[in-house]
Amino acid sequence: MENLGALLLLLTCVSRFPLTEGFPKFVCNNGRCVPVNQRCDGVDHCGDGSDEISCLNCTSGSFHCVAASHCVSARSICDGKLDCSDGADEQLDACASLSKPQTCTRSEFRCANGHCVPNSWRCDHSPDCEDRSDEENCDQNECEIDNGGCSHMCIDLPFGFMCDCPSGMRLVTDTHCEDVDHCLDSDVCDQICGNFDGSPACECQDGYELTAGTGQCKATGAVGHVVVSTHEGVKWMDLSGSEQGNITYKRVSQGPVTALNANNTLYWTSPENDVIYRMSLDASDHRPAVLLKASVGVRGLAVDWIHELLYWVSTSTHALHVASLNDSKQRQLVSGLSRPTAVAVQPLLGYLFWAESGASPRIERVSLDGTSRISLINSSIRSPVAISIDLPRGLLYWADSGLRTISRVAFDGQHRKMVVESNGYLDQPFGLAVFESRVYWSDQFTKSICSADKHNGNMLQVSQRLGAVSPAGLVILQPLLQPAGHAACGISGEVCLSVCVTDLFSEKPQFVCSDPQQTNFGKDLLQSGTGTPLPDSAFPWILSLTVIISLLLVGVVLWWQRSEFGAPRSLSLLGDVTLKESQDPLLLSKLPVVHEHKGGTQNGST
Repeated sequence: MENLGALLLLLTCVSRFPLTEGFPKFVCNNGRCVPVNQRCDGVDHCGDGSDEISCLNCTSGSFHCVAASHCVSARSICDGKLDCSDGADEQLDACASLSKPQTCTRSEFRCANGHCVPNSWRCDHSPDCEDRSDEENCDQNECEIDNGGCSHMCIDLPFGFMCDCPSGMRLVTDTHCEDVDHCLDSDVCDQICGNFDGSPACECQDGYELTAGTGQCKATGAVGHVVVSTHEGVKWMDLSGSEQGNITYKRVSQGPVTALNANNTLYWTSPENDVIYRMSLDASDHRPAVLLKASVGVRGLAVDWIHELLYWVSTSTHALHVASLNDSKQRQLVSGLSRPTAVAVQPLLGYLFWAESGASPRIERVSLDGTSRISLINSSIRSPVAISIDLPRGLLYWADSGLRTISRVAFDGQHRKMVVESNGYLDQPFGLAVFESRVYWSDQFTKSICSADKHNGNMLQVSQRLGAVSPAGLVILQPLLQPAGHAACGISGEVCLSVCVTDLFSEKPQFVCSDPQQTNFGKDLLQSGTGTPLPDSAFPWILSLTVIISLLLVGVVLWWQRSEFGAPRSLSLLGDVTLKESQDPLLLSKLPVVHEHKGGTQNGST
């Protein structure tokens, strides 16, 4: 009887919808008829879902619910509703990030469902939002709304719009204009780049020598060494990896490491430990000492060699911290971070950088006092785990373990470039350093120390394979990496030619550019608002000058009295009147004087 009923339904469909109208028909359980090409496309055309039941293969753009053996539309995936009986359509990896509200950048269009797509995809006749909202209201002038998200020029088109740039600039990421830098475009100079007859002319900073016929700068003087932390202790090796040795044998969980080159001191810790260690390489026993107790989850360390400060980020406090290397005072400088993973500092310019690898991965920059916070990288980045400074060129490098790449960007967020792509030795990077013409990194998957050309990733070298030892934090010891110079004194762009005094542990952290000869007297004047600070030698000089002027004024008054009354007078006749009682010549002129007469004396007053 069931087969007879199905046959009758099929005959009804054929009689009502002849095959000449198009596709063959499918009979729904409720008696409706739908074209066969609409079966298993993820959309309920029958009204009872029977056209999506028992589907072995779902069409492109739909999702197969295995437990219920039917298909659901791609629009139903990660929409917060369970369309599959087992909830498989809401348990995909992509749903974790899509379930959280997204904040679209200026260069992105916000779909009606809250998701973000590039502005340039709007009204391009291809739906990119799951709800197709990017293809709605396309007859309007998009440039009238926030300039279309363009940083400079927005050009309205019959369908959509486009961004453009002024002369001397170029368009990046479809919406943003940046200055054209021919030196960074050619990317052949290791350090200083000039322009000679339209071609880059390379030079080197003091302490480096230019290799003939290339743009490479080689350091002179001390030989550089790589220091890396492992669970078997801290190890060292030369830049080629041909020589190596142990610095410490203490078995700890591997973590970040940094150094103060001026006095050959290492600093390191591990994410599972709340202690930051230090050790002088000049000491004969290489015995680690506790610098301070911080917090667990320290993922990055950086030394400010100008102000002698230590910076670190912690995944347990979700903050960036700073401490003095001299007295171990510490404080939180930037709080409210998601999952910070690395930190770097450029004290000569007053810049502090950190990376986050949480729900919203990014790289940000602040001044050394924690102010002037800006975002440098917030797109096309997945899991930045290490950052490092190329000091001579003013570039920041970062390793992304999610994308398995190493990239770099200028300190102002411009001139971004991917340098090294996944090459079999960039699967789990941890430490990162830049020196001369190469970028160095540690890879925990291959348990090796690697390097490549910092301009283009060529000439890969696997300097050292550590066998069963997994490397972590990495730093290069070479004095030229931490050059002396005038500090920005915490304020980006301002150079302090005198002494920079740090005060990071009061209520508001600050850097003060101060005269080294200030005294308490001068400070009191400054605090009271009555004057500017005076040097130590100025006060006795002013006191002496005051005494001399007072004596001269007394002499003038006495001379005036003699000339007025015609009788000589002597300072000794003033009796017990002293300068200690009054230094005011107006008061002295009102004191009693003695008039001399022949045959005796007579008291009187002027």
